[in-house]
Amino acid sequence: MAVKDRDRFSTATRIRLLGEQTAARVYRSQTKRQARRSRLTGRAALLALVVCSMVVALAYPIRQYVSQRAEIADMQREKEEAAQRVEELRDVKARWQDDAYAEQQIRLRLHYVMPGETGYVVIDPDAAKQSRAELGAADRPWYANIWDGVDKADASRQ
Repeated sequence: MAVKDRDRFSTATRIRLLGEQTAARVYRSQTKRQARRSRLTGRAALLALVVCSMVVALAYPIRQYVSQRAEIADMQREKEEAAQRVEELRDVKARWQDDAYAEQQIRLRLHYVMPGETGYVVIDPDAAKQSRAELGAADRPWYANIWDGVDKADASRQ
């Protein structure tokens, strides 16, 4: 035992222990550096390259998919509007099949009267001040447009 105690406190033993401790510290620092540096290995770089290429390859089809879904939604909305318009037109057609409604509309729009009735046209005093030329063709009754055409044709001969 005396030899062991002497070796324990000898200079050579101390230097060897210091060398081992220093080597352990250097090895630990190198492994830490390698651990930091080894985060991006060849496999990780290859994986990142594959992921990036997949993103680039799928970007256009995904954009197309999204735009087509938007078009489909627009078409469905237009289809619903068209179906609603068809329903409205069917209602109008059904109303026109009724003779009483047709007679009412003919009296209202064409200013027809039944035989034996007296027709009256009430002229608004403010409207009488406006000339017929100031009114657009769509604002006047159909027979006024026809009469203006006859007047113009007659005026051009004279």
